[in-house]
Formats: sequence, C-alpha cells, structure tokens
Amino acid sequence: MALRRGLDSQIVIIGSGISGIAAAQKLVKYGFHNVRILEATARSGGRIKTGKFGNNVIEIGANWIHGPSEENPVFCLARDYGLLEPEALLPENQTVDIEGHPPWVSNWFSSSGTKLKTEDLNPALELFGEILQEAGQFVSKGVETHASMGDFIRTEARLRAEQQWQALAPRTRARRMCLISNLLKVECSVNGSHSMDQVSLAAFGLYKTLPGLDCTFTHGYEGVVKHLLAELPGGSVTYRRPVSCVRWSNTGGGDQPVTVETEDGERVSADHVIVTVPLGYLKRHHATLFSPPLPLHKQHSVQRMGFGTNNKIFVEFDSPWWDADCGVIHLLWEDEEDLVDQVADVKRSWIKKLFGFTVVTPAERYGHVLCGWIAGHEAEHMETLTEEEVTREVTQLIRTFTGNPIVTPRRVLRSQWFQDPWTCGSYTYPGRGCSAQDLANLMEPLPAEGAAQSPPLQVLFAGEATHHCFYSTVHGALLSGWREADRLIAHYCPPGPPQPRRSKL
Repeated sequence: MALRRGLDSQIVIIGSGISGIAAAQKLVKYGFHNVRILEATARSGGRIKTGKFGNNVIEIGANWIHGPSEENPVFCLARDYGLLEPEALLPENQTVDIEGHPPWVSNWFSSSGTKLKTEDLNPALELFGEILQEAGQFVSKGVETHASMGDFIRTEARLRAEQQWQALAPRTRARRMCLISNLLKVECSVNGSHSMDQVSLAAFGLYKTLPGLDCTFTHGYEGVVKHLLAELPGGSVTYRRPVSCVRWSNTGGGDQPVTVETEDGERVSADHVIVTVPLGYLKRHHATLFSPPLPLHKQHSVQRMGFGTNNKIFVEFDSPWWDADCGVIHLLWEDEEDLVDQVADVKRSWIKKLFGFTVVTPAERYGHVLCGWIAGHEAEHMETLTEEEVTREVTQLIRTFTGNPIVTPRRVLRSQWFQDPWTCGSYTYPGRGCSAQDLANLMEPLPAEGAAQSPPLQVLFAGEATHHCFYSTVHGALLSGWREADRLIAHYCPPGPPQPRRSKL
C-alpha cells in the first residue's frame, strides 16, 4: 500500500540539466507515474550545450568526459548509446590515471614573439606539479596553514625557486616565474575561479579524479541528454517555465505540502520537489526562491562554496601555427614574474587572463580550430564585448605571441556563461573557509531530518555543486540526480524493492 501510494506521488523537478533528467529517468524507470520537469529555457541540457562553429560541432559548455572508465556513469551511458569513438573504448585508455591533467604535448609562446623550448621550462613545470600535489594532501590534515590555494602556491614557489634556481641567470629565473603565473591562470580555468586566492587550501583535495584519458563526443555532448530524455514519457518536460518560488512547510502540512509557483502564474502542488538549479543561480536567488527561506546553515554553505566563470573562445585558422602533435598552447607573458593570476585593469587588459588554447582534434574533422580558455572577472568582462571586439583582441594577441603580423583568424566564437540568467557562471569550486560539511549541507533535503510534524523530503537538492567529491563535473551532476531519486525510492520502498521496469536501452 505504501509503495503504491509512493509511486503515485507528485514529483516536480526544477531544471532539465543532466541531474534533473537523471533523477526523472531513475524515478520513471522504477515506476513513479507523476514526474514532471520544469525547465526555464527552451532546451534541455543546462550547461551541456553543443553548438555549431562553421560546419563543425563544438561544445559551448561541458567539453570532456573526465575520467572515462567503468566508474564513470557518463562514460558508461555514452558507450552504451554508441556515442564514442573506438579509441575512447580501448582498455588502456580507461585504466591510465592522469590525475586531472591530460598528457598533452605543449607549445609555449612568449609575449616577445618567440616559441620557447619546452625542455627549458620543465623544471618550473615539475615544481608547480609538486606544489599542486602537496596542496591536495591538506584535506586529510584538516588544517588551513595558508589563507588560500593561491597564497600556498605563491609562498612555496618563491621559496623553492630561491632554493633551487639561485645560481641561474636572472632572465632564466624570471621566465620560470612567468611560467608559474601562466599555470596559476590554468588552475583558475580548471577550478572555475577568478583567482586561486579564492580557493580553499584545506578543501582543495576534496575533489577526486577518476582513471581514464579524457575523451569527447563525435557528434556532441548533447547526445547523452537526448538519449536520457528518450527514456522519459512524452511531455515530461515543460519548457519556458521558470520557477519563481518553492513554498514548503516546516510546521506541518496537507496531503501535498509543497507548492511550486512559476513566473507565468501556474501553481503546481507536489509531494516532493527536486531542485537542480546551478549554485550560481542559488547564490543570486535563494532568498526569493524558497518560502520559508533556507535554513541558515544551508544559506551559509551556499555563500561559502565558490562558483565562478570559465569561458571558451573558439578560433579557426586557414593553416596551423602550432606543431602537428600539439595538444595545448600556453601563452607566457614576460612581465608576470610576480606570480599573478588576475589583471590589474580588467577593461584594458582582460585578454592577458587567457592562459592559452587547447587544440580541437582531429584536424581531419575540424580543420585548424583552437579553443581558448579564460576565467574570472576577465571572462565576465569579455562577455560584454562585441564579437568584433573579441576577434580584434584575440587576433592581436596571437600576432604578438607568434611574431607573425599577418596571421588572421577565419572566425571566432565565444561562450557567455556569466550572462546566462539561469546559470550565472560555469561551475563550483571549494571557496575559502568551506569544508566537506558545506557540500553535505548543500545536498541536505528540507525539512531537516526529525523536524516535528513536517512531511519529510519535501525539497531535495541535486546538481554538480551537491556532489561531495565530483563537483564541477557532468558525472557529479548525473550521480547527484540518481542519488536524490534513490532517496525517494528508499523512502517509499525500504530494502528489498520490487524489480524495476525495464529500460528502453
């Protein structure tokens, strides 16, 4: 009886990104009949967004499957759906552990217009790698010895440079320090932060990597989204339906204790609501999105966790100016020996935050296309410029670093995740002062466990920001959606559940 009543529960999911779709898919697969997704925009996928660049398919949002191995559900789904190249399925590519840093061949260019020899830069690369590895170990110590990741990296880099490079010529030492500035910018993009000064040292190691050589999709990341949507009954997603308020009860309630109000005036009654909006949106709107407001400890965690912007700038050329085996291009500014990861004048010098480009491969399919990466306030300012202004800045940048005054892009396209009103940025990072408890607080349902006379599990939370160790990733988002579906399944169906309905797969 309880199971039948549970399967008839009215469940509303806010957001049709992969976490929301994953939650719906699992609930429907189990046998829940009344599952509805409300999506603010005209499309599903959220921060998974595949677009066109000329005749090419490109990823405006999520780019890679990070850690494509049996432990990664996104990889397993993509494999089962037939969305991956044969190379990505090779056993050796699934077992290699790159620890979040793909083994790409690098080309280094300096602002003096010269191509640098990688072997001359290796000592600085190794030094930076050692510091990062040590930073990840602070999570087990539970001690914040430095104000931030940025402070720790700078302190250690200067100390070790003084010890190890004292005998080097001043110009060589200065160049190596400039390289570390570039790598700080890389980490800003990896973490999605404006500066590494905003990232917690003690919480940095909470993030976990999976084995596997990062891979991409032949026809776009949205293929996973489309296949998952096909698992749902027709009409499960209502598009262009922004939610204005989730009214829940912390003092008791009727048969359906939650009411979801949409901007167009619809009021949807529900037994359970799964909120999957990005952390950036929560930071900006949580005060009005929930009534009564979120508990104070949850509000504090929303504010302590970091959520920043990391944008892409795609650039196509008639011919390559990088080596044939190159996977990533780094741009080293010769005036950045002070270990900087942000610019003093964002409006005039925003382009200096762009650490370089990854090469979009294979060239046989894409031609000569690069993807530039830029994070932080500089990326947010870039969004306010016209396409022509961005193209002009990128063109001048490449001419400066290559020393070629006539190299000209065929076309340029940039992402604009900060200006997107439903994302307000890109992804989550552990902000200064946060801990594992903040991630636990973000995923905690409402009302709190044991609340007197209140129906349980009224409001649940999913999305990449709510995963305890895979935040900022697609697999973290997907797993969080399944987690909340499992929470509801376990609520109505204690251990020993019936056989779930067969998937269409």
